[in-house]
Amino acid sequence: MRDGFSDRAVAAALLPWYDRHARDLPWRMGPAALAAGERPDPYRVWLSEIMLQQTTVAAVKDYFHRFTALWPSVTALAAAEDAAVMAEWAGLGYYARARNLLKCARVIASDHGGVFPDTVDGLRQLPGIGPYTAAAIAAIAFDRPAAVMDGNVERVVARLFSVETPLPVAKPELRHLTERLTPGTRPGCYAQAVMDLGATVCTPRSPACGICPLVAMCRGRAQGIAAELPRKAPKQAKPTRQGIAYLALRTDGAVLLETRPDKGLLGGMLGWPGTDWTEAPPPEVPPLAADWHDPDLEVRHTFTHFHLRLRVLLARVPQDAQPERGSFHPRASFRPASLPTVMRKAWDVAAGAWPKD
Repeated sequence: MRDGFSDRAVAAALLPWYDRHARDLPWRMGPAALAAGERPDPYRVWLSEIMLQQTTVAAVKDYFHRFTALWPSVTALAAAEDAAVMAEWAGLGYYARARNLLKCARVIASDHGGVFPDTVDGLRQLPGIGPYTAAAIAAIAFDRPAAVMDGNVERVVARLFSVETPLPVAKPELRHLTERLTPGTRPGCYAQAVMDLGATVCTPRSPACGICPLVAMCRGRAQGIAAELPRKAPKQAKPTRQGIAYLALRTDGAVLLETRPDKGLLGGMLGWPGTDWTEAPPPEVPPLAADWHDPDLEVRHTFTHFHLRLRVLLARVPQDAQPERGSFHPRASFRPASLPTVMRKAWDVAAGAWPKD
């Protein structure tokens, strides 16, 4: 008995709640199906966890359906063309995840016979799988007693134990408490139960403590500070960077695009040729000689570590134009929706601003 309740009491209260209230998610094997002897597909668990990193469930659902329709297994994904996968990923952001998704699928297909490792240590050896993702796959797909700690879990545990140390300093303490609470029985359901509790009941604002199965054990609730937890250290202000995007339209309607370097932001993605993104205004480096038109357009976009202000320059060019960077893509096969969000914004703001022929 610790902190006024036993560690086992948390799972004992939470698992029956999960059996009644588990969210219906396209990648999830629900408690009734598990009780009937069905088993999760590790591929779907892995794919969903990669997609859900720094992204909401609502945003991921349609992407998940499309990916699993196009590539229903890890071996099918491993055989996919890079450009096709990156195009389908467009809009989810954090494009390094998509590159690592392909690398991981190919390692599993070539080195593991298309079968996922079933332990945290084995999963950690795969590209793009860090501590959280390895624990989530091990627990949810293979029912291993791995401590799964995402933002929802951090919030539930911080409130349950009234941990007032601010994040990120509190992470080791919260991880220790999460490990302590993880049961040996049904650990996969338990991990999903805590995440569901945080997503639907123990929410960041206005937690619904009256319907929480852990309310009688919650020290944060007893002290009247649950809604204030977890505390967070003040965020540092993000710097602002500037850049130029060059949008060239050929007389036959083809558009000039280039594949960005594999490393760095938007790596491996198609986008408009442009300058580096720097804190000082960058010098102009157009991808081909043309009469570049400046319609005074700007795109603003926020990445994890900085804000971007992207100046948009436009040009109509002849059929025989020879770019120094990038290549022309026929308009019939050009899908603006396949571009990264910031590049799609540039295309959208350019509508109606193109110079006359």
